[in-house]
Amino acid sequence: MPKRFFDPILILFVFSLAILVCAVFLFPNITNAFTDKDNAFSYLEEQMSFGPRTPGSEAHEKFLNWVTQKLSAQGWDVDLQKGNYKGHEITNVIASRQNLAADPDAAWIMLGAHYDSRLSADADSVSANQTQPVPGANDGASGVAILLELAERLPKESDKNIWLVFFDGEDQGNIVGWDEWCIGSKMMAQYLEKQDRRPDKVVVIDMVGDKDLQIFREKNSDKALTDEIWSTAEKEGLSNIFQDKEKYSIYDDHIPFLQIGIPAVDLIDFDYPAWHTLADDIQNVSSDSLAAVEQVLYAWLTKK
Repeated sequence: MPKRFFDPILILFVFSLAILVCAVFLFPNITNAFTDKDNAFSYLEEQMSFGPRTPGSEAHEKFLNWVTQKLSAQGWDVDLQKGNYKGHEITNVIASRQNLAADPDAAWIMLGAHYDSRLSADADSVSANQTQPVPGANDGASGVAILLELAERLPKESDKNIWLVFFDGEDQGNIVGWDEWCIGSKMMAQYLEKQDRRPDKVVVIDMVGDKDLQIFREKNSDKALTDEIWSTAEKEGLSNIFQDKEKYSIYDDHIPFLQIGIPAVDLIDFDYPAWHTLADDIQNVSSDSLAAVEQVLYAWLTKK
């Protein structure tokens, strides 16, 4: 009787193919399992290379030049919304693909994140550090990194009108000469309130790079919109990160839009010991956390 020889490479190939087929049938709803987490993290690293993006600083100006060039290169229409608050110039960056939607009446979705760094690390336990600017790796750069990753990966043709908005002046509240929080988003909401049409939904992304990421339902956020995103997270297998219970009530960039009647949600992990301290640096953020949030938002935006 002739001997049978089994090619180990062929066996490995067949076994791998079987695993892939099982994954497709067992997890059909996972739309974005192969997110390049290092790419999003590289966007965070580039922001940090500028230094703290405090309003009026050289780093702030470098960021504006860099982000507008990135977005334009990725095929987005880029506009700057400029305003003034107590003598401080405020600049929001708006990236849109509204003109590419097949239906002009298609859903209009705005995703936003603030890019400014806080002028003073006033929550730092070391008093000498409290006059220094916050590096802003999580509080600022993490949300921006996710927007830029979405800008790169979202299909150019969509059944939705999508805006990616980078807010200025979010993080300067309770500082002499500034006083208010969320200045850039207030400026945007004031503009939209005067328009005949407004976005149908607003999603704000803030402080989502924590190594131990747990995003709870924020109490002020629109419940129906929150349900949509948490349902998507469950389908993507990420309920361990998107915790299905409320914890905090936070005044963030979503509030100005809620105040003019636009459903809005705040994706934020407020359990972050480095908040408003010099420790909010790159060693305290995770590429895995960025990838998880981007995965959920990509799946939510691209669902039919």
